[in-house]
Amino acid sequence: MTAIILSLTLLSLVIWLFLLLFWGQFWRVNHQLEANKDQYVDINTLPTVCVVIPARNEADVIPFSLRSLLLQDYTGNFTIFLVDDQSSDGTANFAQGVAYALDKTQQLHIVPSDPLPRGWTGKLWAMEQGIQTASELKPDYYLLTDADIEHDPSNLHRLVTKAESQNLDLVSIMVRLRCQSFWEQLLIPAFVFYFQKLYPFSWVNNPKKAIAAAAGGCILIRREALNRIGGLQIIRQALIDDCSLAKAVKSTNGKIWLGLSTLTHSLRPYNSLKTIWDMVARTAYTQLNYSPLLLLGSLLGMTLVYLIPPLAIILGLVFGNWTIILAASITYLLMTFAYFPIIRFYKCSPTFAFRLPIIAFLYTSMTIDSALRHWQGKGGLWKGRTYVK
Repeated sequence: MTAIILSLTLLSLVIWLFLLLFWGQFWRVNHQLEANKDQYVDINTLPTVCVVIPARNEADVIPFSLRSLLLQDYTGNFTIFLVDDQSSDGTANFAQGVAYALDKTQQLHIVPSDPLPRGWTGKLWAMEQGIQTASELKPDYYLLTDADIEHDPSNLHRLVTKAESQNLDLVSIMVRLRCQSFWEQLLIPAFVFYFQKLYPFSWVNNPKKAIAAAAGGCILIRREALNRIGGLQIIRQALIDDCSLAKAVKSTNGKIWLGLSTLTHSLRPYNSLKTIWDMVARTAYTQLNYSPLLLLGSLLGMTLVYLIPPLAIILGLVFGNWTIILAASITYLLMTFAYFPIIRFYKCSPTFAFRLPIIAFLYTSMTIDSALRHWQGKGGLWKGRTYVK
């Protein structure tokens, strides 16, 4: 029995050493849009930008997000296209009210959405209509952003400067997610941590690496790059549309960049375990390509990487085996070390870094639930719509 426990513990230790040393330094938080202040420089001729916001029943957040966009310090020409995706809460009226109050009605265009056609997800169909309308202006860039994102006044300038100075086709930021309630502090940093582990930012940003990813809340993409890949049509059924878009751009030799933001943040609250659970369960099984085999591998991997170390410490104490205790303790400390940077980034108590095994157990349970929902025909439920593959 102790031999099996020790073997599993040592295997977990080897995995963590590999992840820390050879997996793209995923645990670091050094890829930040605002990190290099020298990048905020003037551009002789500022590119034109069309902002596209898909919005479905977003009356509670649109006054804040739209206001932040209308008050951008970007001195180039930019126009906002808000696609009202058949909202029933007066989203469009609230948006028009914000533009009127700021005397910027000429800068905002409301695009009523047509009924959702077969073969499209709701968000992508809304964005497609916004892009088609905005394309008449022939902008240099499209900024695709969610209705619940409050942008720092300098965000658009920073995004464009990043793209122009490094000749990038796509620039995306993982905006700062809300992290105030207990459940947010427990689970939200881990959400970003797992995303970084799945898509190490240094590899995403390396043109020589095939891995590609983006964060759908805020994506700046060149019009030429979007046209080159065939538009959103090619990813019209993707639930994880941001990463699918980034993959399409990079596969055509496009240069992409993904990083964190310290200033632009999400307004979406996750005050309970259920709200976070539903967010993860909506697409977790999609991330596994709806594969039972990948699901099994994911469950075994999460158990081995995150749950074995603390369990081995307990069992080592029970059996009085100090070799197991030492190996498991080192592994647990490596795990905590890897998690600490994102905990510090979100300004949470350092004690949360030691709770990663508990967090991993919850995320594993969410993944199982995601698969169950899919098998029950309830997968991908969002904004009153269910998408089943």
